[in-house]
Formats: sequence, structure tokens, C-alpha cells
Amino acid sequence: MAQEKPTEIATDALEKIDTATLIQLVLAEHRTALATLRTGIAILVLPMSVVSFLIATSRYYTSANELHLLLPLLLLSVAIMLLGCYLVLRSVKRMHQHEKLIAKIKCEHPAIQRYLD
Repeated sequence: MAQEKPTEIATDALEKIDTATLIQLVLAEHRTALATLRTGIAILVLPMSVVSFLIATSRYYTSANELHLLLPLLLLSVAIMLLGCYLVLRSVKRMHQHEKLIAKIKCEHPAIQRYLD
């Protein structure tokens, strides 16, 4: 008996998946992308709230005297904001991919189109 290649096995497995299971899988991935979007937005807000707190309390300290504390904090805030931007952009890209895949499934299976609108 000849062994099948892993790609052939994966292709055969995908062909056996019925449409409802495929839609459930795509919608589950879409929910995951929405959760990633929510997390990215929350991460973006965190540095903004820290900076606004520092601005609100700035009359109680001198920036020049506390520069050794403020500089690392601001660098960390920028890094966290970049992470938040990455998560938001990644999730938006994934959601667009999922929407394209759902549209393709709708075209291939018109009987289920009314359930996905």
C-alpha cells in the first residue's frame, strides 16, 4: 500500500467537510478576529489613559527632575500602542478574509444564502 502525501490527506479531508461545518468554522474564526479587535482596542486605550493621568498630575512634579522615570514609561507606552495597532490591523485583515470566504460559500451554495445574510 502506497503512503499518501500529507497534502493529499489534507485535501481529501477538506473535501469531506460539509458546508455547515465549513460555515461554522469560518464564523468561529470571525468571532476570534472580533475578540482580537476588542483586545487591540483595549491595549490602545491603556497608554492613552496613563499619559492623560500624567498630564493631569503634572503640576505635582517637574518633568526635568523625573525624566529618568518618564522616558522609560513613554517608551513602554509607545511599544504597547504599536502592539495594539498591530492587533487591530491584523484582526481587520482577517475579518475581510472571512467575509470573502463567506461570500464564496454563498455563491457555491445558494440554498444557504438566506441564512447568512
